[in-house]
Amino acid sequence: MISEDLGPYKTVLSLAKARYSCRAFEPRPVPMCDIQRVLEVARTAPSDCNTQPANMFIVSGRALDGLRAEMYEAASSGLESTSDVPPIAAYAGVFQDRRRECGWELYNAVGIERGDREGSGRQALENFRFFGAPHLAVVTVDKDLAERGLFDAGIYLGHFLLAVQSLGIAAVPQGAIAHRSDIIRKHVPIPAELRVVCGVAFGYAMKEHPANSFRTSRAEVSDSVAFVS
Repeated sequence: MISEDLGPYKTVLSLAKARYSCRAFEPRPVPMCDIQRVLEVARTAPSDCNTQPANMFIVSGRALDGLRAEMYEAASSGLESTSDVPPIAAYAGVFQDRRRECGWELYNAVGIERGDREGSGRQALENFRFFGAPHLAVVTVDKDLAERGLFDAGIYLGHFLLAVQSLGIAAVPQGAIAHRSDIIRKHVPIPAELRVVCGVAFGYAMKEHPANSFRTSRAEVSDSVAFVS
């Protein structure tokens, strides 16, 4: 029998569709009680054999200020990057198309014209300022769990992102900063057995900022799902 109570489904769908990647934050911090509420949701994420491999380091205050300054300086000067998880070597086909669409929508929103490499480069560097966010969550996973651990960390991250959305907190997952894991480790006490997977900048959105004025598209269900019976 199909349940007629769609209330919980509608709540989840509303949160999922309202969520977006915030790229301009207010400086005011999120209360610790709300951060704890988010983590209470994230810890319920399923994992392979209940291994629960995701570990998160939440960086704020002076620790974040120091990390922000050094990350931005390294990215600006073009210093060689170091990754615990190898970056994608090349984007092709529909993946490149989607990547470009996202990039150009952002640049258009903030008034950067096509061909303006200086402007687009300047905007890209904002990743390493964490877009002004007052908090950065660094997602890590035990290296011995290999790809399966990365998979489980992604599920944990998904729970985290829906939880922040439910509390009116803005966030943006950041893969780029993980490619400077050596700098992150200088400011965050991450044990050697953990791999830095990504970061999540979070806080409260500058709602009127043009960088927060656009929303990325999503593929249709039929583009990624096949029903077999």
